[in-house]
Amino acid sequence: MTRAPAPVAGTGRGLLLPLAVLAGVAAAVAVLAVRDPHEPGHYPACPFLMMTGLYCPGCGGLRMVNALAHGRVGAAFDSNPLAFLLLPAAAWLWTVWTIHRARGLPTRSALLTRNAGIALLVVAVAFGTARNLPFAGFLAP
Repeated sequence: MTRAPAPVAGTGRGLLLPLAVLAGVAAAVAVLAVRDPHEPGHYPACPFLMMTGLYCPGCGGLRMVNALAHGRVGAAFDSNPLAFLLLPAAAWLWTVWTIHRARGLPTRSALLTRNAGIALLVVAVAFGTARNLPFAGFLAP
């Protein structure tokens, strides 16, 4: 079995995928900036919410991106605090990935470990549970 050659540092080939991801994210943000998720009918409802009547950890994420696209940081945080707080980690991971791809290196980060994944899952389940409890109504989208 043959392996595809690794991207060579300095050729720019290694940057194609990170730049494609960046373009996709930018396009999604642009759509969310133009088509307001606060208005009914623009986007389908959350399947988890429709099936259970409960908010999932991602509920409010589209409204969060819309608020950020319009510079409303407080409203973005109120829509989905967990996703808002994870944005810097996502930006960091994309930056590390891009730098490593440009240098032709494998991507390594403490945020890409099994323990970090388990911790994120535990936090997401705790957040999803808490935002549906009466005393934590401030976490609801």
